[in-house]
Amino acid sequence: MAAKKASALITSLPASARSKEEGAEQTALAKMAGLERGGGGPPRSVMGYTPDEKLRLQQLRELRRRWLKDQELSPREPVLPPEKPGLVEGFWQNFLKPGGLWRTQVYKTYKAGAFVFTGILVPFWLTHYYVKYHLLGDTILETKEVVPPLEIPDSHH
Repeated sequence: MAAKKASALITSLPASARSKEEGAEQTALAKMAGLERGGGGPPRSVMGYTPDEKLRLQQLRELRRRWLKDQELSPREPVLPPEKPGLVEGFWQNFLKPGGLWRTQVYKTYKAGAFVFTGILVPFWLTHYYVKYHLLGDTILETKEVVPPLEIPDSHH
């Protein structure tokens, strides 16, 4: 209310008086109204922050640093709940487990089959072919007569 009275007194003065005596009267009116210059608080330094402000800013910076560090994902993240596999996928996961019975049986069967094919069947077939077509000669099917291989003379034209 005192501030309203002071401002009313200043505005009621004529313009010429206000311009000349404005500074002195404003100070006098402010003192009469109980107002002090600068807001009434203790004087503040114009340069820099107060120690409380510096501490608060330092704490905020540290808090931001921690928050940013917490946002980084570790190699184990994100942690997702395990998905329940379907029927076929569950079968294959159990089938392909290292050391599982089915896996070892399939491997043994494959190795045995590969050995039988490359170690027995292929050599037998090669031996049979060589004996049939190179050692015995040609056989006529109707008469079962064996025609010996023809001797081709080494002649140069």
